[in-house]
Amino acid sequence: MINFNGEIVSEETSQIDYNNRAFKYGDALFETIKIKEETVVFCEDHYFRLMASMRMLRMEIPMHLTLEFFESEILKTVNANTGTENRIRFTVFRDAEGLYAPKTHNISYVIEAKKVETSVRDQYVVDLYKDFMINPNLLSTVKTNNKITNVLASVYAQENKLDNCVLLNSHKGVVEFTNGNIFIVKGNVIKTPPLSEGCIKGVMRKNIISVLEKHPDFDIQEASISPFEIQKADEVFLTNTILGIQPVTNYRKKKFSTKVVDQIVKLMFS
Repeated sequence: MINFNGEIVSEETSQIDYNNRAFKYGDALFETIKIKEETVVFCEDHYFRLMASMRMLRMEIPMHLTLEFFESEILKTVNANTGTENRIRFTVFRDAEGLYAPKTHNISYVIEAKKVETSVRDQYVVDLYKDFMINPNLLSTVKTNNKITNVLASVYAQENKLDNCVLLNSHKGVVEFTNGNIFIVKGNVIKTPPLSEGCIKGVMRKNIISVLEKHPDFDIQEASISPFEIQKADEVFLTNTILGIQPVTNYRKKKFSTKVVDQIVKLMFS
């Protein structure tokens, strides 16, 4: 069951017009949200990121789309299914006729609830994806439906028996993983690319930075990262809302420890 503009409908019988702008032009954005014990994790962060993204895309924000409405619609969708779903995708698209230029800026939304695996893997092997690059700008920090580079990088990972790939920008700087932000550890310094490098403005990224900024044992830096620095790092980890923190164990011939990552996991989730 999915939630389409507040109405719970079957996935099999629901039909979205093929003229939908999300399908034709990628004129849509989304939030991936974790549900834990009937709670919308980081609900405010997701809501305010969605609102900021809609404003950037010049979408009309309905008056009823409040934080309370956002949360209640998500939970309504979970309750309409088995109640065990832990991954929500909240997609907003411009609901209008027109070609590139829409006739209105009204929106519709679809909420999907799925049960997915959230356990951290003991072995996690990654490499660079270099066929296509991210063009770093403000728009690349938003979770729009225009994610073909991430798709192709994920296909590359499948073909090469990798768990993930690191995406680069047009300046050949490290941006992120296909499905999450990247952090590298060297000594007590923890680095993650700044938003100006083109990475997604991740909710988990934001919360980890906030926690580490207050911790006396770590020096958290938002700074450009070269691929060479990954090779020289002591540890590397991925962050996203669903997994939380996933340590990287192997990058090419380099094997990483997870000592610092284990400390950060305890700080974030204990």
